[in-house]
Amino acid sequence: MKKFKKIVLFLFVFIICTLISKNLLIEVKAEDYSNLYLNKLEFYVEINSDGSMDVTETWNIDIRNTNTLYKTFEIDSKKYSSIENVLVKDVTANMELTHINQEMYHVTKNCYYGLKNSKGDFEIAWGVGLDNSHDIRTYEISYTVKDVIGKYNDYSELYWQFVGKDFEIDAEKITGAIKLPEKAKNTEEIKVWGHTEDLNGEIYVTDKDEIKFQLNNFNSGRYVEVRILFPSDMIISTSRTYNENRYDDVLKEEAKWAKQANLRRKWQEIEEEVILTFVIFVVIALCIIFIEKAVKYGKQLGGINKYKPEQKLEYFRELPENDVTPGEALYILKEPYNTFSSYFGKIFSATLLNLKLKEYIDLKVEKTEKSKEKIYINKLKNPDNNLKGDEKRILEFLYKAYNKKTEIEIKDLEKYIEKHPAGVESLIKGCEKNIENQLQTNGILDKKQKEEFSKYANLATLYYIFTIILLFWAFPLSIILLINGIICSKIKKNVNVLTQKGVNSKEKWKGLKNYMEKFSLLDEKEIPAIEVWEKYLVYATVFGISNKVLKQLKTVYPDIDKIDAINTSTYMYFMYHSNFGTSFTSSINSSISSSYSSATGGGGGFSGGGGGGRRPEVEEAEDSLKTLHR
Repeated sequence: MKKFKKIVLFLFVFIICTLISKNLLIEVKAEDYSNLYLNKLEFYVEINSDGSMDVTETWNIDIRNTNTLYKTFEIDSKKYSSIENVLVKDVTANMELTHINQEMYHVTKNCYYGLKNSKGDFEIAWGVGLDNSHDIRTYEISYTVKDVIGKYNDYSELYWQFVGKDFEIDAEKITGAIKLPEKAKNTEEIKVWGHTEDLNGEIYVTDKDEIKFQLNNFNSGRYVEVRILFPSDMIISTSRTYNENRYDDVLKEEAKWAKQANLRRKWQEIEEEVILTFVIFVVIALCIIFIEKAVKYGKQLGGINKYKPEQKLEYFRELPENDVTPGEALYILKEPYNTFSSYFGKIFSATLLNLKLKEYIDLKVEKTEKSKEKIYINKLKNPDNNLKGDEKRILEFLYKAYNKKTEIEIKDLEKYIEKHPAGVESLIKGCEKNIENQLQTNGILDKKQKEEFSKYANLATLYYIFTIILLFWAFPLSIILLINGIICSKIKKNVNVLTQKGVNSKEKWKGLKNYMEKFSLLDEKEIPAIEVWEKYLVYATVFGISNKVLKQLKTVYPDIDKIDAINTSTYMYFMYHSNFGTSFTSSINSSISSSYSSATGGGGGFSGGGGGGRRPEVEEAEDSLKTLHR
């Protein structure tokens, strides 16, 4: 047993030393590049009708002990033909630097060049003359990239890497504005994607001829690239003209990369917990420890008394409780402890209906000349203490989208959601927290048990991951890990996240859902009044069954779709004369999902303006030059 403990101690020390070494390497790297820091890096790009683009980079940079700054571009004739019209200005000194036509390791102070260097890259370099001093300066580097736009039958495409993995300088903020040759008919004709490894950026269409992007806390060794599709006829001539369509191929690529980015983002969300858990698991990596764990889990599973409803209900025709928000109802019924965001589109839609009933907003349907629907949301009154936390949060988010107006069309709301991924993420997390607190206050949810659920869900996931990792070189251990994972999964399913009151409430919500789905088939003497169905439809929307309910209401009340036909703002008119329960919920859910996951996607590796950095005051040996730390 003592020997066993020594082995465990050795593994623990090994892990700690590894983590310390990793931190030291990070600190050394940070010290290496501390001589330069970009406070802000701005790109302004004008795309021309001949397929070229004019780029202006503005570097606001903190410089220490550096003689020369440079930026390199990988030469690739398949992506662009040449870089021309290079110009470098010292904005701080309000002067244009002197152009020279000679490659230099140490560029003469206040001189610059733009040419193909000895390594085969196009290089822009300029002398700053701060060999043994420090200053904060702003430089403006401008150039033209010829034939960078690909012209296809359906779209023209810009795919350009503004910062590459060889770029050595950290930046607090990177921003960019890209102007198209002319205005598109509408912003929907412009498709944009941004790629960066840290998943911390945003890209969005700001006008019919303008795209902007930005990201914060850029770390060297990463990349920043932009991909834009815009109307093909904006480009008159370019050598990169292809007789084929482009949109479908791009969409497939971006969908794949967005999926990879979402997986990385999910990993990042639990990274600290995973690292800590990994340390613990490696410490107890020997079979005997995992066997002990399995025994412990088994005892714990056997001691759990899973709550059951005190009364089984096939149907329930009343609201289980008064003033339950749609989010609370769905949380009770579906128990989406690890998948809350995937249900949020329904919660958002149903909450808007509830806010209409509570007269905080009004919803109106307008038929266009082409018989299409326009749905408008009108502001009636501000959030107050009569609303619960999640309702208030959604209403406040909605009012931000108004942008000082009192009315917004649904399509404009969808666009606002797509352009504000950080706000959507904050909204989803905030609403989930509000709902959990409200349910706990009402005795429905046990948050400590919710934490137990999350704990064993994560444990089960990690056990399964390490089962696969160890399968081919430590088969007996992988079997033990698999057993642990199965037991943890069973514990997770049996943890009483809902209290006894919560389980009883869930049974009633299940009964109400069944009743709403089948009430027209039941032999009932009395059908609830229309006013009651208005409330029911809020929950039918969040449960995803509103269309079924409306069809059944039409069976029971044949003239219900004609109720208040003159007043287009009444609830039943709105529900029967709009596709709110399906198309809007679907589009909002899509907008939220897109905003939440794709604004800072992965992918990439495109040619462009990648490398860059400094050349210190002392010229280094030839071998050192090969490292690009210049």
